[in-house]
Amino acid sequence: MKFLTAYATTEGQTQKIARFCADQLTDSGHSVELLNLADDGEIDILRFDAVILAGSIHIGHYQKSLENFVTANLRDLNQRNTLFLSVSLAAAGHEEEDRMGLEHCIDVFAKATGWVPNRIEHIAGAFRFTSYDFFRYWAMRWIASQKEDEPVDPHKDKEYTDWDGLAAMLEDWSSGVQQQGSQA
Repeated sequence: MKFLTAYATTEGQTQKIARFCADQLTDSGHSVELLNLADDGEIDILRFDAVILAGSIHIGHYQKSLENFVTANLRDLNQRNTLFLSVSLAAAGHEEEDRMGLEHCIDVFAKATGWVPNRIEHIAGAFRFTSYDFFRYWAMRWIASQKEDEPVDPHKDKEYTDWDGLAAMLEDWSSGVQQQGSQA
């Protein structure tokens, strides 16, 4: 099968997640095209059997390049099996308030774009202290200080992505896509 994995990233974790998904699908024998939405290239979605879109939440919103891509390709996206990977630090949390906030971000994005993916997964992101500018460093340090369940060292990057869980979810989703494809 042919998969498109397209992503928008701010600090690099979503790119790492998209690359991981592309590698997993390729290792399973699929053809995969990886697209950074910041490159703003046009692509024919209908060439692919299924599409993975990944974007990260920053200050309650996804990247504009992701929103623009979805809006421009809405009709074709709705004709394909789609998986939306919503990357955030809140996905690493266990509080109901975090989950409600994530669902709110999805709802706002769906209203802005008109897109309702076939499947949505919230993926935990990372603190990238070593790559933040001065202001982002202090803002993210404050956010890290609010994590009560475990201390975060603001001098080291901290990754929360559950790679094994992501691989299992991706296998489950792609198997379903294959089954649907064989029945068509």
